[in-house]
Amino acid sequence: MNPLPNSNQISSNPIHLHDWPHAPTHRTQQPGAYIVTAATYQKGPLFKSADRLTFLSNSLFDLAETYALELQAWAIFANHYHLIAECPNPQNLRRFTRHLHSSTAIAINQQDKTSGRKVWHQYWESHLTFQRSYFARLKATPSFFKTIMSFPTDKLEIPDDFEVEPPL
Repeated sequence: MNPLPNSNQISSNPIHLHDWPHAPTHRTQQPGAYIVTAATYQKGPLFKSADRLTFLSNSLFDLAETYALELQAWAIFANHYHLIAECPNPQNLRRFTRHLHSSTAIAINQQDKTSGRKVWHQYWESHLTFQRSYFARLKATPSFFKTIMSFPTDKLEIPDDFEVEPPL
């Protein structure tokens, strides 16, 4: 018996594969705002000290700048983080996450003398394509949204001590 079906029996209809929750598909094809959530392996509180949280925060901020991600919101905890970032080049989001996870894992494994320990688990991202979706991820209530939208953005007066060099 031939295990392969006869070519006349193969459907030309495309199949739709479902995402696997433990191995999320990373769909970062479009520029725009993305939310990213990542957790440490088995949700271990590997960044529980103030020094480690500072290290993770600084790494995240520095690499976001390196990969041209404009951070708009973030929350960093001992065993996970969330961020919302504007990504002009969506491929940079994957590069950023890979770099962040590998560099922080290597550093804390060296500190703990646990070479090769798995630090990060899978991460999840979602492209925020609607304003309501964006505010929902920020846990913005309708009243919060209304307040934000009521600010007259054309009349902001923010003191700034940045001095512009006069043109030569």
